[in-house]
Amino acid sequence: MIKNSKTPKLFAPLDDASIDRIIGMAWEDRTSFEAIQRQFGLSEPQVIQLMRSHMQRSSFLMWRKRVAGRKTKHDALRSSDVTRFKSSDQKNRD
Repeated sequence: MIKNSKTPKLFAPLDDASIDRIIGMAWEDRTSFEAIQRQFGLSEPQVIQLMRSHMQRSSFLMWRKRVAGRKTKHDALRSSDVTRFKSSDQKNRD
């Protein structure tokens, strides 16, 4: 359980490893917010809140600038040639 005073109560059930994984997924260009929601149950605004609370301000602003309007961060906006991406950090669930 996270005992960081910067962690909103909304994220209390997430452990450090889950938070690190969410941040990593949010930084990945090909991982959509919907994929994060399916895996961790966090909506896009909740991911943004988590990123804001766990990153330095300059890093958060750089991330927001990168993902703003990025089509690959939303399943509905993706081109059909962008297929499922599996990070090397993900478990094998074959």
